[in-house]
Amino acid sequence: MAESHSPAARSPLDGHTGPVGGPSDAGVALGERRFQGKLNLRGDTGDPAFRAAVSAAVGTEPPTAPGTVAAAGDRAILWLGPNEWLVVTPAGDAAAPLAALAAGLAGTRASATDVSDNYTTIRIAGAKARWVLAKGWPVDLHPTAFGPGRVAQSNLALTNAILRQVDDTPTYEILVRPSFAKYLWDWLVDASLEVAYRVKPG
Repeated sequence: MAESHSPAARSPLDGHTGPVGGPSDAGVALGERRFQGKLNLRGDTGDPAFRAAVSAAVGTEPPTAPGTVAAAGDRAILWLGPNEWLVVTPAGDAAAPLAALAAGLAGTRASATDVSDNYTTIRIAGAKARWVLAKGWPVDLHPTAFGPGRVAQSNLALTNAILRQVDDTPTYEILVRPSFAKYLWDWLVDASLEVAYRVKPG
């Protein structure tokens, strides 16, 4: 289970951080959000009991607008489909909302499943981050089309990924299957070679 992050716990990107360095005014910074909790949530937002259970467990109701994110402190709910969301929590924080969801959704046609081990999160930030991503991402990332609080699913460099914009820096979080994490990291490093970049600790 991804919740038990002992000193021996390992990330798919351990020992694979690429060249470290670059000037302090780097145009792109790469890092990893290690061991985030991820809960797959399914239900009907037309059901008040479902919305109430999610709000009580996570701190906010699931978003209903396609491609949007609802945030509550360090937790966030990412819209994946009309009846599907991904709850993202800081490392070690998935167990409590999962238990609360299990209790609150009991007897309803809804579910919450721990999928923390299904994704690794890569963070890319900086003035050139949008430019780097555009090399392999087909969804329009122009600020007028995609900004903070937005999320999309597509292929980044031929790898299925979930992309969330966190802030106006811009900072993005890329959720990718662990088996593709090293490949995607190497692709991002290569795509950033035309700009100054640095690697940030997770």
